[in-house]
Amino acid sequence: MGTEAKYKRILIKLSGEALAGEGEFGIDTNKAHSLAEEIKEVHDLGVEIALVVGGGNIIRGTNLAKAGIDRATADYMGMLATIQNALALQDACEKKGLYTRVQSAIEINSIAESYIRRRAVRHLEKRRIVIFAGGTGNPYFTTDTTASLRAVEVGCDVILKATKVDGVYTADPKKDNTAQRYSQISFMESINRRLKVMDSTALSLCMENNMSIIVFDIFKRGNLKDLITGNNIGTLISNSEDIQIDGK
Repeated sequence: MGTEAKYKRILIKLSGEALAGEGEFGIDTNKAHSLAEEIKEVHDLGVEIALVVGGGNIIRGTNLAKAGIDRATADYMGMLATIQNALALQDACEKKGLYTRVQSAIEINSIAESYIRRRAVRHLEKRRIVIFAGGTGNPYFTTDTTASLRAVEVGCDVILKATKVDGVYTADPKKDNTAQRYSQISFMESINRRLKVMDSTALSLCMENNMSIIVFDIFKRGNLKDLITGNNIGTLISNSEDIQIDGK
């Protein structure tokens, strides 16, 4: 493949574990800087980049709810964790010379802009990295749903779901050595087969708005740039009914 970008505007969905330190907790600045380097490589190709980052390396709202904290309160705590991760990622990106804006769905004006769709689009047009934090601003919604919502709102071409596995499998590859990787699958099949790619709300929103998702391994160096330049990496989830499994 060449070095030209396949997409003009993308949204990268990062889990909190992409920034996690030892024991999958806290923030590892080395991981943050490594991510920033890969983001810069793609930005240098002329791609407009938005990011949504989770907060599971600091707080998981669902776990706190199971431990007895009111679910809405637990989710708000999780939203605050996403803001911390967004600031860490902003700092790493700016140290690489990238102009970056954090927009939060929860008003926290001393450290982040409030989310305004038109302002976010304008930042992207000016080639600034936009990091969406604070979830949707509402409890009971995941950061996967945030990613789907923001990608549709600001007119992204695709969502890149960054994970620690190289795509979507027929079963958990860590538990089942016969699991096979899909190279392509539909939204409806992902929902029906309960493949746990994203929650059903996020997948339904993408399906209704024809927003394709590519699930890929962010921890393999160079994967992001290779994906952007058209290499066949990860699993494509779209409205196409064609299901493809690697090697078939």
